[in-house]
Amino acid sequence: MRKDLLLRNVSSEVLTWLESQTSLGRSQNELLKMALTVGVKKLDTEQRILNVTEGKFDFIDLFAGIGGFNLGMTANGGRCVFTSEWDKYAATTYSAWYPTHQVQTSDIRELDIKSGIPSHDVLLAGFPCQPFSIAGVSKKNSLGRAHGFEDAKQGNLFFAIAEIARLKKPPVMILENVKNLKSHDKGNTWRVISETLDELGYEVRHEVIDARHWVPQHRERIFIVCFLRSKFLKSEIVNFRFPERPNKSPKLHAILEPNEPDPKYMLTDGLWKYLQDYAKKHKEKGNGFGYQLVGPDDVSRTMSARYYKDGSEILISQPGWRNPRRLTPNEAARLMGFNKRFARLSGHKNGFPQVVSDMQAYKQFGNSVSPLVVEALGQQVLAVLEFRLQRLAKSKLSKRL
Repeated sequence: MRKDLLLRNVSSEVLTWLESQTSLGRSQNELLKMALTVGVKKLDTEQRILNVTEGKFDFIDLFAGIGGFNLGMTANGGRCVFTSEWDKYAATTYSAWYPTHQVQTSDIRELDIKSGIPSHDVLLAGFPCQPFSIAGVSKKNSLGRAHGFEDAKQGNLFFAIAEIARLKKPPVMILENVKNLKSHDKGNTWRVISETLDELGYEVRHEVIDARHWVPQHRERIFIVCFLRSKFLKSEIVNFRFPERPNKSPKLHAILEPNEPDPKYMLTDGLWKYLQDYAKKHKEKGNGFGYQLVGPDDVSRTMSARYYKDGSEILISQPGWRNPRRLTPNEAARLMGFNKRFARLSGHKNGFPQVVSDMQAYKQFGNSVSPLVVEALGQQVLAVLEFRLQRLAKSKLSKRL
């Protein structure tokens, strides 16, 4: 591409302005470059407003896992412009499920944020929860080491999100974590997170949502929705509401295989005896029951990343089998909400393909966020974005008039 430009048919008004400015000591070349730079930024902003108005908004997917956030926001008309996931197996699944997306697998803390992450409207992150302990302050003082809030910044992944927010200033962020995040580390974790988001200029709303209203699984997670105060009016933010729960909650029969699954998913005699003995021992001590045995009309416990080990939290009572069985990976996908509709949205006519081992698939589903919950939450966030865009459109129209 050529590095020089030739401008023709420039209006007399522009030429007069150039002449007046050059008399102040600036060259025409310098002035034109400044004007073009400002113009490009303005056009980019206007195009981004147009994109969101048309139902197209840009989002980035951090700690992406297998794309639960991606699916939910894509279903709302969003476009993923950046993905970060450093687990190689999750990245393998993500790449297979969303082949047009390039996954950044390096440590997010080592990225050049300004050049490596594009501008976006919504930042999405199911970030890992790590302690922000301030214990041992006096000892650290004596050693000349940072402590408390400053020490928390060292290596904590939440601060990678905070740094991206500081530099890129996305109008909206949606974060997700375990339900007891607020009580984690005696409340210190939540204090640091909420103070940091406030200092970054965000108005924060949070709520624990149980995915059981969308999928047949008790799965409580805290969702943190953040609106950048410099981008929204208070009257716009107050319109945000967390999604209402569907009237009817699904049961397990909606996700179970219609045909008898492969016998390999049945527990071995030894494992089933171990789980029964373990449950009996702890029940006698009053410590809980252990495994969960469920049928088609039940709702399961939370599927965890350790499900591959013994499947104890969700065991299916399979008719005609001597022992219960694990969920199949396909059932686990549906239990999390990765259904046929989302698969077709991503270009897969026959459901999402399994491209990793059963063990890795179970871990990935256990670590994921339900795209059905994200989709419902995203609809509420977009309603607030639309209020803002209507205001900007009216302001722009009044200026033209």
